[in-house]
Amino acid sequence: MPFVPAENPKCPACGKSVYAAEERVAGGYKFHKMCFKCSMCSKFLDSTNCTEHEKELYCRQCHGRKYGPKGYGFGGGAGCLSMDAGEHLT
Repeated sequence: MPFVPAENPKCPACGKSVYAAEERVAGGYKFHKMCFKCSMCSKFLDSTNCTEHEKELYCRQCHGRKYGPKGYGFGGGAGCLSMDAGEHLT
């Protein structure tokens, strides 16, 4: 019987195999320790500030900025309105 190596899960961030000694889990996906950082600000994450969205990791602040509620009612009136449409977040 030929030798068949064990199939290791692939890191969604870099596409390489993730071994048990270096894995971090978020949203059912396994990431390398060095790949476990925010997709927008590159801040290293841990289990308390990590949010996963479609195989991408975000810190809570960046996730709220990109996918959180927008528009009137979430800022508190005319003093908080801005012309920023969020193009830099896509």
